[in-house]
Amino acid sequence: MRPPEPVVLITGATGPGGRAAAARFAADGARLVLAGTDAGRLADVAARLGIAPDRWASALGDLRDPDGAQAVVAAATERFGRIDVLLHLVGGWTGGPPIVDLEPAVLRGMVDQHLWTTFNVVRLVVPGMVERGWGRIAAVSSPFAAAPGAGVGAYAVAKAAVEALLGTLAREVAATGVTVNLVVVRTIDTEHKREQEPSPRNAGHTTPEELADVLAYLASDGAASVNGARIPLFGRG
Repeated sequence: MRPPEPVVLITGATGPGGRAAAARFAADGARLVLAGTDAGRLADVAARLGIAPDRWASALGDLRDPDGAQAVVAAATERFGRIDVLLHLVGGWTGGPPIVDLEPAVLRGMVDQHLWTTFNVVRLVVPGMVERGWGRIAAVSSPFAAAPGAGVGAYAVAKAAVEALLGTLAREVAATGVTVNLVVVRTIDTEHKREQEPSPRNAGHTTPEELADVLAYLASDGAASVNGARIPLFGRG
């Protein structure tokens, strides 16, 4: 059963999805660990949301590096004793030329940003979740992972790798009380232009609040049977 005050680790906490998730989970009574590489920006998120100092902690580290991920998880567990929910919301987009012209460094950068950050953090938090018999992991993916298009090769490859990693993990933790799911968004509509300036171009965009609502559901006891899902949030367009 979900703890009454779950500890939620939010990576990419200073991005639009991370800020919306922090607001939603704080309102729901969770204790938050906001992860990133800039202490000032993390503190600004907490201040803007009015989160009490005893309800949140910052965790600094570059998740692309195993030692950075270890530092983030250590900061969370030292402050609150455990991690119940991991919301992996690290962003990053690089378009580019055709595959034959793609610089290896660009591909490597996208794989580091998405696959390695995911791998480095989940391998640290999952054992404790399994031991306690409850945990939730949710990450954001892209339609390009399953349906890549021209000029998005590096990003599509990285996101597809994340989906393969987390799909495998979902099967491995089945029946342990831990779930692993993906939320698929095309574009996060930070400025809410879908409502203010509706058009066919932005009809399939997702607001940060919509993303946070789905993440909150996936972190609930009611979603205990949802594992290994790939939930699309771009069905309006």
